[in-house]
Amino acid sequence: MSATATPEWRDQIFEVLQDHDVKQVYHVPDAGHGRLIEACQKSNSIRTLALTTEEEGIPLAAGAWLGGQRSVLLMQSSGVGNTINLLGLTKTLRFPFLTLITMRGEPGEFNSWQYPMGQGTPKVLEAMGALVMSVDKPEDVKTTVDHAARSAFNGGQAVAVLLRQKLIGIKTFGKK
Repeated sequence: MSATATPEWRDQIFEVLQDHDVKQVYHVPDAGHGRLIEACQKSNSIRTLALTTEEEGIPLAAGAWLGGQRSVLLMQSSGVGNTINLLGLTKTLRFPFLTLITMRGEPGEFNSWQYPMGQGTPKVLEAMGALVMSVDKPEDVKTTVDHAARSAFNGGQAVAVLLRQKLIGIKTFGKK
């Protein structure tokens, strides 16, 4: 990359996490977040934790905040359904919460199982009181994630950034 080239959008997310002093990153395996997860794992300032299921990240985020640290939960839209019950903790306990969600079930998706949760994700998050931001162009990623981090950590909000399939690309298996 030349000195004037714009960093890849996944690298920009990592920069934003560093700029906002995020110290803990929770995730389940996800190809869409793979590059970001690897960058966080290589960092000396960020602790990563692989989760068994997405909802584990919400009480961990509460504990991190109580311990004076900022965290982020990385997940895929299909995992949002697993978090709904615990999302209520963000309002009840009044702690900031930031999640970055790679979307599935959008136009071009090959897996019919992904459509219901993909379509329901924004509505479900909003119903639970989360601010929902969406990004589908690489040039908008850094600003959107920065605004989300500010809203979460400075504004005390639960914030979800939806990384749309137009941005992350459509998964394919086998023939197109």
